[in-house]
Amino acid sequence: MSPRTLTLDDRLYAYVTDLGGREPDIGRRLREATRALPAAGMQIAPDQGNALALLVELIGARRAIEVGTFTGYSALRTALALPDDGELVCCDVSAEWTEVGRPYWQEAGVAGKIDLRLAPAVETLDALIAGGWGGTVDFIFIDADKPGYDSYYERALILARTGGLIAVDNVLWGGAVVDEADRSPDTVAIRALNAKIRADERVTMALLPIGDGLTLARKR
Repeated sequence: MSPRTLTLDDRLYAYVTDLGGREPDIGRRLREATRALPAAGMQIAPDQGNALALLVELIGARRAIEVGTFTGYSALRTALALPDDGELVCCDVSAEWTEVGRPYWQEAGVAGKIDLRLAPAVETLDALIAGGWGGTVDFIFIDADKPGYDSYYERALILARTGGLIAVDNVLWGGAVVDEADRSPDTVAIRALNAKIRADERVTMALLPIGDGLTLARKR
């Protein structure tokens, strides 16, 4: 037992990624393809992918939304965890980055579950709300521009069903959230949302030190 979360050195983290989940080979290959790209730091870690996939299975999700898709690794892991009739709406603005993941989605047999919408995420989320999706979504993953997080979170609460799960990435922001001298827009936005979710009686929540920090908020 330990009174606090362990700090993982490289050897222990390698152990976690090796034995801490079952990353599909196609997921590993997409991660490796992404690693060579200039913006590779936007890629979620494999242990986080394992956690997201398990969460999707645990809540029996059939309808999911992803805000921020990048090259499609988290979308791939989510879609693989959804049932055959599951659906995942992916919100992104980059045709270039999302195009990287499309062949992997196709190879994995999940392309038919993924509805990629290239537009500002707020527009896509508002269109879903207007289209009757309010209160019907099981799982929502937010991993996009940080100043937009509050807007995405509020719309996620409209879209999520009672008992639905909202996962917010990068909530530790490389440790910058505790650096009071850091007043950059990204850090300020994340810090504010962390405090907001902590006090938000509309959800039950936990902030987990997975990847760059992952907050789970379950809609009451």
